Amino acid sequence: MSPGGGRPSREAVLDAFAVESEPGRATLERYLRLYPEYAGELIDLSRELSREAYEGAAPLSAADRAQIDAAWSQHAKAIPAAAADPFASLTVDDWRAVAQRLDVPRQVVTALRERRVSLVSIPRRFLAMLAEAMRSSVGQLESSWGPAHLIVARSYKADSKPVAGEQVTFEQVLIDASVPAEKRARLLAEED
Repeated sequence: MSPGGGRPSREAVLDAFAVESEPGRATLERYLRLYPEYAGELIDLSRELSREAYEGAAPLSAADRAQIDAAWSQHAKAIPAAAADPFASLTVDDWRAVAQRLDVPRQVVTALRERRVSLVSIPRRFLAMLAEAMRSSVGQLESSWGPAHLIVARSYKADSKPVAGEQVTFEQVLIDASVPAEKRARLLAEED
């Protein structure tokens, strides 16, 4: 098997075994005695060669198809439906209306839209008002909050990959937007 009379390579031994005319147990044992260093590979190859190739000659019966369809529909029901992002469906005019309805500067609404505000810092009362103004539910807002999504329209040439900014508290956003203290207190209140 080897031109120089030395030990054949693993590939040469496996190739020779694969083309044996009688690839049974006796042939495998002979190769294992001759090449014990390749025992694992020879056994794996022997198993692979002795496996029957499955050719789906018989088409699936109607009962088989019905079982597969039933299992698939049961599986599909178990997968939670992707919640629609309530932020994605609003236009610029809608956001303007949300800001007016909530009586906050557009800067605050922009921070909310970009999810730069920590969700836990937003009072439940304000979150309910935001959901109503967005024609959504508090649950939908909470499930879609997560880290801020990078807006594709804002593409700049940069040396590194863009990352979402750190989230800040709702109160800090109100302070940064120069919302007066008494109005801030009203917006941060949990009750009317």
